[in-house]
Amino acid sequence: MTGTGRGTGTGRGTESTLRVGLVYPELLGTYGDRGNALVLVERARWRGFDAELVEVAAGDPIPDSLDVYLFGGGEDDPQTMAASGMRASANAVRRAIDGGAVVLAVCAGFQLIGTGYVDAGGEVIEGIGLVDARTVAGAPRLIGEVIVEPEPSTGLPTITGFENHGGRTKLGPGVRPLGRVTRGGGNGIGAVDGALAPNIVATYLHGPVLPRNPALADLLLTWVTGGPLEPLPSVLEEALRAERLAEARLTGWRARARDLRLERG
Repeated sequence: MTGTGRGTGTGRGTESTLRVGLVYPELLGTYGDRGNALVLVERARWRGFDAELVEVAAGDPIPDSLDVYLFGGGEDDPQTMAASGMRASANAVRRAIDGGAVVLAVCAGFQLIGTGYVDAGGEVIEGIGLVDARTVAGAPRLIGEVIVEPEPSTGLPTITGFENHGGRTKLGPGVRPLGRVTRGGGNGIGAVDGALAPNIVATYLHGPVLPRNPALADLLLTWVTGGPLEPLPSVLEEALRAERLAEARLTGWRARARDLRLERG
């Protein structure tokens, strides 16, 4: 998408098609993370932008011409295969970000845009270093609904999603999390989830996270188009978010009640 700029500055303009890139969906497509791409394309189109979904097949180089890069979740072996291709294309992704392209990285994708991941067998999988974050496999596995109160600077409401991972991700000095975890595990360290960097959002939340949190989708679109964006009627989207938020809170209360019963014998 050409224009006067990209990202959090003047935006990429509206002169051509906004290209939403789904990277290695065969490898990084766990838990329906493809839905994040579909939501971004449709929410852009509803506002009058030309937008298309571009799939980057596993084994293909990642181009520097995309406006949004989506790295989804994946299990250990696919994650290792994806890491190789991502490292080979790391400079292209960095060039795109420098030009204002936006990244959303979820779960394994989050780990791979960090500096590295140490798996349960001790093998080190080097990441591409878009954010200073290092992950080590841990126990127990973090599974279930998550509630995140986002960093105030994002202007986002409470975020919901679900997690299923064994990673423990430590953010480097000065790296901001996406938000504070009030229910669930998130990064597994420091009661936070994800990471924020210029034009980058990382999180452990599936769901997929953007259908469950339309405001987060719109934040990414604001960055890449230069915003502000025309508001959209979101009755169904907000109903889904409220439903999942209520369910996550109820699950949390039940878990606390169970723990109290166990403590009391």
